[in-house]
Amino acid sequence: MAQSDPEDREFKFSSNLSLEEIRSDQHNFCKERNWAQFHPPRNVLLALVGEVGELSELFQWRGEVTRGLPDFTAHEKTRVGEELSDILIYLVDLAEQCEIDLPRAVKEKMVKNAEKYPVERVLGRSDKYNDYPEYLLQEAPAGEEPQPEREEGDGSE
Repeated sequence: MAQSDPEDREFKFSSNLSLEEIRSDQHNFCKERNWAQFHPPRNVLLALVGEVGELSELFQWRGEVTRGLPDFTAHEKTRVGEELSDILIYLVDLAEQCEIDLPRAVKEKMVKNAEKYPVERVLGRSDKYNDYPEYLLQEAPAGEEPQPEREEGDGSE
């Protein structure tokens, strides 16, 4: 029997825990400790960036890391889970501090991404949407050279 490609298997989370439950738990955790005073958006963002750095350290100097982290020890995988959890907690906290309905924002962003990256245009390609020749031809006014579109947050500011 042929082995299945690890890319073909779908990973699923074990829980139906919602972002709202995470937000509520974190909110109550901070409230019980009188930490809200330390959680304005800027501070939470900086904490989030710090946690991303801690996660990055676990992957640093390893070369290419494959799906499922087969070369990580059980302890290292636990650490990855802890850092991912910290990142998610701070991300949800930041959304609360900014009063952004994160689940709604995610759904809206996924719709935008589907429009920018239609399957028939991008299947098997990793270019940014505005690098596709079809996009450039479609967007260029008559007689003008196409210019890549800048998107806020894309690093081209």
